Amino acid sequence: MKPTWNAAPQAPNQRVPSQDPLQLVPRGLTKLFSLWVSLTYPFASKVNHLSLHHTSELQRSKAHRIKLGHSVQIRKDAIIDVIAPPEQKGEPLIVIDDGTCIGPRCLVSAKNCIHIERDVIIAQFVRIIDHDQGDGTLPINESGVTGGRIHIGEGSWIGQGAAILCTHGELVLGRNCVVATNAVVTESFPAHSVIFGNPGRVIRQFDPAKKKWVLGAVQPTESGVKTVGPPK
Repeated sequence: MKPTWNAAPQAPNQRVPSQDPLQLVPRGLTKLFSLWVSLTYPFASKVNHLSLHHTSELQRSKAHRIKLGHSVQIRKDAIIDVIAPPEQKGEPLIVIDDGTCIGPRCLVSAKNCIHIERDVIIAQFVRIIDHDQGDGTLPINESGVTGGRIHIGEGSWIGQGAAILCTHGELVLGRNCVVATNAVVTESFPAHSVIFGNPGRVIRQFDPAKKKWVLGAVQPTESGVKTVGPPK
């Protein structure tokens, strides 16, 4: 017996509407811009299969302080910003590893170091900033810029509108973390954490002893690990 389908019948010779050809123009611009940047910008390492939207911002004069892995995607209106004089030499201040995607209208701004490991997905309107304008004791134009370092582990997902801010020390997100929409992260969290709220806190985490997800944070002890319930 032939299977029956619930799909609505189509009129004979019905044509499927074709894609608007004008939509191919920005795609072409992005491919050309990506190729141009890959070949002419003096990045800290060779760039392959870069997808850089033609409206994104990345200064050529500071590209030597940026290291991009293979198949990195930087979407519409995203800003990759290095806070250093163009003539200053040194190690890369922004490192984005293979397969990572920076969403539309994101800001990645580094003075010290921001390292985003491979296969990280960052949604739109995310802010990742490793510096601040002093401690507020002096006028803004006299306070200078201070800051720390940010390291985001591989396979993590950063939700829309989230902010990851480090004004001193080092902020580390372990691998496979999830930062919820509009969360504000100002401290380190271990791997496999689900981080929510302002300020960010762990509401769910993978327990290696039980080999399952639990509510709250998992903390190591002398006899193993214990689970601390979600904050009230």
